[in-house]
Amino acid sequence: MRSYDRKRTPLHGWQASAAMVLGAPRAVILGLTIVGLLAGFTLRLWNLQFVRGDQYRERAEEQRLRRVAIPAPRGVIYDRNGTPLVRNTPSFNVVVIPAHLPDDPDEVDSVLVRLALLLNMPYTTAGLTRDDEEAPPGVRDIVDEHASVPYHPAVIKARVDRDTALLVAQEALLMPGVSVQVDRLREYPYGPLLSQVLGYQLPIPEEGSEEYIEQGYDPATDRIGVAGVEASYEDVLRGKKGSRLIEEDVLGREVRVVDERAVAVPGENVVLTLDLDLQEFAEKTLREGMARPVVDSPRGVVIVMDPQTGEVLALVSLPTYDNNLFAEGISAHDWQRLSEDPHRPLLNHAISDELPPGSVFKIVVAAGALQEETLLPDTQFLCEGSMLVPNKWAPEVAWRAQPFYCWNRGGHGWLDVVGGIAHSCDIFFYKTGGGFDENDYEGLGVAGIATYAQQFGFGEPTGIELPFDVRGHVPTADWKRLTFGETWTTGDTYNLSIGQGFLTVSPLQMLNAFNVIANGGTVYRPHVARRITDHEGNVVQTFEPEAIR
Repeated sequence: MRSYDRKRTPLHGWQASAAMVLGAPRAVILGLTIVGLLAGFTLRLWNLQFVRGDQYRERAEEQRLRRVAIPAPRGVIYDRNGTPLVRNTPSFNVVVIPAHLPDDPDEVDSVLVRLALLLNMPYTTAGLTRDDEEAPPGVRDIVDEHASVPYHPAVIKARVDRDTALLVAQEALLMPGVSVQVDRLREYPYGPLLSQVLGYQLPIPEEGSEEYIEQGYDPATDRIGVAGVEASYEDVLRGKKGSRLIEEDVLGREVRVVDERAVAVPGENVVLTLDLDLQEFAEKTLREGMARPVVDSPRGVVIVMDPQTGEVLALVSLPTYDNNLFAEGISAHDWQRLSEDPHRPLLNHAISDELPPGSVFKIVVAAGALQEETLLPDTQFLCEGSMLVPNKWAPEVAWRAQPFYCWNRGGHGWLDVVGGIAHSCDIFFYKTGGGFDENDYEGLGVAGIATYAQQFGFGEPTGIELPFDVRGHVPTADWKRLTFGETWTTGDTYNLSIGQGFLTVSPLQMLNAFNVIANGGTVYRPHVARRITDHEGNVVQTFEPEAIR
């Protein structure tokens, strides 16, 4: 039987060529695949490095670098003798940067729960029914509210005490995203004595916050003056923030300062016209006067001014309040107590109260009558303690006549203008302002009284650089007709002549009218600022006396 060799028989030349041809497509495909992959990687690298390189570099820088605002020290307020009336003291805020919290939700909870325990705050109040609607939100609630701005520090608790701040700062090594920021707190060493003049600061309100942001404020941390000098000179006192670029590690901790972009410029200082010693004396004297049994008044004002310049040397309004309550963050209880007090301690009664001036207004009537020569220096009127004004529609009917009385029912007898002012005689000024039937004397009249009242500064703000400077009201015959649909009467003129009826003024307006008499006829604009200095004490601006008319 024939046997066969099991070894592979060698291929002939044409067979070998055919095999090479058949294997060629696989090699080509593999080569093209490799080339395609290399081209794809090259294009991707080109896109990442050159086309979108700036975008990714910016994102990498955002994760590594952060721009931090440097608060500017707020300017100081001094009295005229250089005594500081406010202080800037260190304050500590605990903040969380949401972007620097751990990626693991369980680890985030662990960090925030630990922080809540350190600050004695709830972790969250979401979904809970609280008896006190003013209770602050929990730590988690605050962080969630700032989720849309993950690289912006969310203030968890402001103005924590030093020991708590140090404890949180130490624990922050184990709590990624948590840090302590040092802020400055406004302190008022004289509290209620000067609160009506100095005012206070409050956090920026949500309403209109966009406008404040455009001006460089941070609604989350900044405060603004809302009363007194703090409000009037906010732009002067606030200063200008600086900024620096810092490098952070993966836990959000500062590694180094990369660049000091801008240096913080301290706010300028305001030197007031007030004399602190005189302010203390004025308040003490006012309190003693209000406590007298014959007075027993819950409200009072003392203003001391230089009639030659309009400088306010002392300004006391009682009752008052402690502006440190607002600096520290006023409680709901204290706010309710102050806002519901019927005597309005938050109101500066010296410039914001509108009251009938009473007999002090008689100097305006006297000055106007002398100027118009309806009253001469030697003109005399008889005061018998009362007088009758016949009814306009039935002058012959005696019982319909209206009696008007002097405060001295026994009468003052014959008086000239000096005697009328010295005795504050109502009858004298009834006749001076409203006239009387004897000799058909018409008096200054309502139009004349209104004209001179306006010349003395009534019916318009005084212009003092403090908020809520009221206008007061000077009535006229037209005003009464349009407001009440009634005709102006002689009785209305009599009441106006002694500072009663529809006339209202502020205490500051009344004092400024007296200054016109004292200085010989010039109405000065009252002011409480004497000069402005920079943080080195150099004078930036001085305030000279300003004559209104």
